[in-house]
Amino acid sequence: MAMALSNAKCANEPHIIPEEKPSVTDANVASLDNTDKQPHDTSEAHGGDVDLVSQSKLVWKLDLNMMPLLFCLYMLSYLDRSNIGNAKIAGLNKDLKFSKDGNDYTWLLTTFYISYIIFEWFALMWKIVPAHIWASFCVLGWGVIATLQSSTTSWSGMMALRFFLGMFEAGFGPGLPFYLSYFYLRNEVGLRIGIITAAGPLSTCFAGALAYGITSGHSSFANWRLLFLVEGLPTILIAGVVWFFFPDSPEKARFLNKDDKATARARGVKQVGYESYRVGRIVWSDIGAALLDTKNYITAMMYFSCNVSFSSLPVFLPTIINEMGFTTINAQGLSAPPYFISFIVVLATTHVADRTGQRGVTICILSLVGAIGYILLATTFSVSTRYLGVYFATIGIYPAIINILPWVVNNQGSDTKRGAGIAILNLIGQCGPLLGTRIYPATDGPRYKLGMWTCAGFLLFNGFLAIALRTLLVWENKMLDEKYGLVGEQDANGIGSEVDGPNFRYVL
Repeated sequence: MAMALSNAKCANEPHIIPEEKPSVTDANVASLDNTDKQPHDTSEAHGGDVDLVSQSKLVWKLDLNMMPLLFCLYMLSYLDRSNIGNAKIAGLNKDLKFSKDGNDYTWLLTTFYISYIIFEWFALMWKIVPAHIWASFCVLGWGVIATLQSSTTSWSGMMALRFFLGMFEAGFGPGLPFYLSYFYLRNEVGLRIGIITAAGPLSTCFAGALAYGITSGHSSFANWRLLFLVEGLPTILIAGVVWFFFPDSPEKARFLNKDDKATARARGVKQVGYESYRVGRIVWSDIGAALLDTKNYITAMMYFSCNVSFSSLPVFLPTIINEMGFTTINAQGLSAPPYFISFIVVLATTHVADRTGQRGVTICILSLVGAIGYILLATTFSVSTRYLGVYFATIGIYPAIINILPWVVNNQGSDTKRGAGIAILNLIGQCGPLLGTRIYPATDGPRYKLGMWTCAGFLLFNGFLAIALRTLLVWENKMLDEKYGLVGEQDANGIGSEVDGPNFRYVL
């Protein structure tokens, strides 16, 4: 984090070169492209021997200066949205006089995702507005709202705050994979998305431990209010850091020297086929193409299926463990370890999928693991077996949904398509929480069989969709081979390997 704070204030925007008009590039590009590729090889970091060192140096600098800040921001985002589950068992439901059937609490969860869906188009703002401006606006917005939750005195007031919390968070998290594609190549971006979004399960682990510490005290201030206050204030403070130290693009990153920026430009040319500043313009024809692409809707349905579990697990898990027979305090603590294991699995699977190019198989296996966990929770009575099921569920669902994000980014043929693909993914996929937050009615406790079987079914469906999409991508790669020949066999005429053309192939 200290390295991130020592760098990157953004400068004024340069003239924007339209994204669809390629131009002649410098000599650095030739050395990046001088290695032949094998059929369907989607690894994009095959630079020449001279440039491997400079590329490694650049990627290391990007990681060192960007990942800590982005990781911290995503962790705060996830913490501020999901800590309502810990607040509920810390007295929120009693103080605000929630209905005994659990309906009031369920609506607090649902209203967040209603606004999240409505404002999904905010993902395209990363293409239009400089990143440091847009990100700081979103961070400050949700930080203020998250903190104000500590002062609410009614259910209706909390409903309004949850709606605005969803609006601001919709502008940040969904656009991060798109933002990262400006800095990293296709075979690099998956792990970085994994590193950042792994903050989700880690923050839930942290939320459980923090909630345990806060709610175990006997403050005259309600424990749930203190929880919202302690976890919301850091987000407000870090918004200033984002404004001054968040890089808009490699060309504007102050932590990169002249040679690093030359390498970054060459990598950008390798991606899109020309040298330009890629923020500031949307190609509307590409949005139309993305809207007509069946693959975007398959990944969106996968995201929907995963989100049924992903949205409900952190907000209901403390209650589920509590009703296994553990005290409220112990339930807060016991909800933390499964998330820490899930954090490790996220990093491992995104790295493996990047290296092997087999993201569909990875998602399928993880979906099956998660489904097994929910089946154990639905069918067994032993507390130890059910708690084991919690581990299977968390190490399946979190890595599965996170691996979908780079798959969408990898398989779009332009920057605008990437932004549109992310928007479609979230517009449909974020409807999953509307179902997921309503399948654990209080009257169904302590085993919550409806919720467990529903989540298991959608995870099995997700695994099927992953294999179906992979099969479709294999067929489309064969069609591209027939049209252009094998990758590297024909002159690409300056067209990049991450845009539609002779060198573009889908990641499986």
